[in-house]
Amino acid sequence: MEITASMVKELRERSGAGMMECKKALVESSGDMEAAAEWLRKSGIAKAVKKSARVAAEGAVVLKQAGSRAVIVEINSETDFVAKDENFRRFAEAVGDTVLNARPANVEALMSATIAGGGETVEIARTALVAKIGENVSVRRFVSVETAGGTLGSYLHGTKIGVLVDLRNGDDALARDIAMHIAASRPMCVDESGVPAAVIAKEREIYTAQVLEEGKPANMVGKIVEGKVKKYLGEVTLLGQPFVKDDKTTVGKLLQSRGASVASFVRMEVGEGIEKKVEDFAAEVMKQAQGG
Repeated sequence: MEITASMVKELRERSGAGMMECKKALVESSGDMEAAAEWLRKSGIAKAVKKSARVAAEGAVVLKQAGSRAVIVEINSETDFVAKDENFRRFAEAVGDTVLNARPANVEALMSATIAGGGETVEIARTALVAKIGENVSVRRFVSVETAGGTLGSYLHGTKIGVLVDLRNGDDALARDIAMHIAASRPMCVDESGVPAAVIAKEREIYTAQVLEEGKPANMVGKIVEGKVKKYLGEVTLLGQPFVKDDKTTVGKLLQSRGASVASFVRMEVGEGIEKKVEDFAAEVMKQAQGG
């Protein structure tokens, strides 16, 4: 059967795949449009499996909120170029809506859920996207926050950093200010009680070694070390940090002056904790040009 340009065009619009892939699918399927679409899906799955081992450390953070509940989701791509692609952005937004509406228990359950606005699962939609854009895409993590009578504050810095804050006895403006501060200042936790004892012990050990190396009097070592530990705790806890909009006061004092408190917060940044592979872009282009 002759494979016409209009047939290739129809399959391309239907599948989103490239022209050459569509033509090959139609040839393999003897012009049967349904069989060709199935062939492309199977081919896409095969490609997605091959790409799944690639490091995906770029991408986007998505925030979604409905009333007293909000979710924050990280979806990754291999390159920042793809992270800005319209197809990737649509997928990321749909995944965010799915987390908000379907309330999956974990990422595994999310991948099996029907994606918002579509009839297939999140995993099938992800696989189709991988086949279309030619890069690995992964849904890495999500966190759901539901406040009990508080105010949910959120802040999205571009598409790379997202924050959710559960603020008690405060208004929307204060909640957003605190969320912006968290995005900029990366606190480890709300207050000292949230810092693991092992972390404090390790810091104390390091400071003790430093002070002894400096030759400070033995009777002063303990006091100096505790001063350093106190300073460290102020740097890593939300309440101890200088407020980004007014460094003459701490976040703790700001909240106290407003009669407010922070029950919890979530800060998510694209790619944090993922070991990125450093590529020589020029060498990679040359390799591809030479057919390597």
